Amino acid sequence: MKPPSKSTVLVVLPIVLNLLLIGCAGRQAQQQKTSAEPKPQRIVSLSPSVTEILYGIGAWPQVIAVSQFCTYPEDVENKPRVNGWDKTNLEQVMALKPDFVIGVDAQEPFLRDKLEGLGVQALFLKSQTLADILASIERVGRATGHEREATDLAAKTQGEIDAVRKAVADRPHPRVLCVVDRVPGTIRDLYTATRGSYLDELIQLAGGESIAPQAEQGYGKINKEAVLTLNPEVIFDMVQGSKGNLGEDPMAVWSELREVHAVREKRIYSMSDPSVIHPSQFIGHSAELFARALHPESFH
Repeated sequence: MKPPSKSTVLVVLPIVLNLLLIGCAGRQAQQQKTSAEPKPQRIVSLSPSVTEILYGIGAWPQVIAVSQFCTYPEDVENKPRVNGWDKTNLEQVMALKPDFVIGVDAQEPFLRDKLEGLGVQALFLKSQTLADILASIERVGRATGHEREATDLAAKTQGEIDAVRKAVADRPHPRVLCVVDRVPGTIRDLYTATRGSYLDELIQLAGGESIAPQAEQGYGKINKEAVLTLNPEVIFDMVQGSKGNLGEDPMAVWSELREVHAVREKRIYSMSDPSVIHPSQFIGHSAELFARALHPESFH
């Protein structure tokens, strides 16, 4: 190919330089615009996991209300509560005069249009996979003016997950059934975490083999007969039942299925800590809880 002439270079070079300068100026203007945007000062959290993330990144002073289901941090007791989940009480929300509302993706179909119609900025976080959760921590950080803290928290959480994976890397993988809901005191209406959910991912990296049948959205319903057929070696029971004298004994509840390996070997693990089922920075803690139950010998 014939090389460009000197005159062509002299004509084209200024054009290229101008385009580069315009691009740089545009990016600089965008950065200035982004940095100039005030961070929200009146945030309402509609989900326990959102509340946990807000606290974890240092945005707690900006939070003016939390959902009725939030239990962490202790200071939630000093915040006004917003009732409902898919049917969140928007009158309560609007009475608080929020400038930002944050929920999770499961709430979005019910709430986004209503909140936008009321002129309230809203953010809904994806929480299906571990990658979603880590990305959501950073999204909340950017949206609330705590980007550096959120990046640090996501990195810390990833480090905890990696440490668990490494601790059990050479262990056998027992067959695990993760029950996320059932009728308290019984083994009726069993719902399990399946492939596609972050709980399934946590079980795999904690050294287990998640065996629940495939279902849409990563969670599905099964019956007692299916449990007998699956015959898990370990059952994680995540039912958030009553505590104290009114609480149930999971071993007694599951004793109805004595033929199941996990019941026979008394490998029913009650995961009653609410944070275990919340897609927040506590997924690192959840991974370790699972791994310690599956492979206690790895954590001496």
